[in-house]
Amino acid sequence: MEMKDLIIFAQIAVSLSVIYVWVFRFHNVIAEFKSFGLSDLTRNFVGASKTALATLLFAGIWFPPLVFIPSILMALFMVAAQFFHFKIKNTFIKHLPSLVLLTLSLFIAYFSMP
Repeated sequence: MEMKDLIIFAQIAVSLSVIYVWVFRFHNVIAEFKSFGLSDLTRNFVGASKTALATLLFAGIWFPPLVFIPSILMALFMVAAQFFHFKIKNTFIKHLPSLVLLTLSLFIAYFSMP
């Protein structure tokens, strides 16, 4: 498997994971944001932003110049997620999804630098 294929796989993994969580597991998102003490407005902003970034990462399969900035921004959202998981002292298993997506986003960003 070539590096280009790994990057595309990572883009698909991040995109589908984010869309799945924000569309089909939204009830979990609501509970998490409440436990973090964040407002509905913040939750909606984060959801719209992450969904848009996921869409750009997916479109970046065919238009690679789209990938770098969305991957950096997605990584920043995942750093924020890590912060809030630490803030409320969640178990490591709760940290794991955003940690994996952070790692994949940084991988994508590194190999798609202009």
